[in-house]
Amino acid sequence: HVELVESGGGSAEGVGSLRLSCDVSYPYPNWCLGWFRQAQDKEREGVATLSSTGTISYAPSVKGRFTIAQDNGKKSFHLQMNALKPEDSAVYYCVFDSERCRPAHLDDHNYMDSWGKGTLVTISS
Repeated sequence: HVELVESGGGSAEGVGSLRLSCDVSYPYPNWCLGWFRQAQDKEREGVATLSSTGTISYAPSVKGRFTIAQDNGKKSFHLQMNALKPEDSAVYYCVFDSERCRPAHLDDHNYMDSWGKGTLVTISS
């Protein structure tokens, strides 16, 4: 397990932008970094993953609007969210697994073994 700390949540109007950041440190050569979210009264869902191989995956609902990337020269990473919609409102969690990402990492939150505490994003119409 590793420690993850999110920052950058808040409120924005629809079609606006927000950037979430995740501070993390890990000693593993292989890894899967990602973001999950959970809206009120809904199940937790994968948003994006970034693998040590360079492979990136996005949920269909955010593809083309969100970008996951590592910060230059650092292990920390961020989620740039553009063209936000009210349905993007949720608590966002940065997550980590010590294996390379597989499709299951985006589909099932149980594959991620470390979680941040979450940061709330609220988008108004």
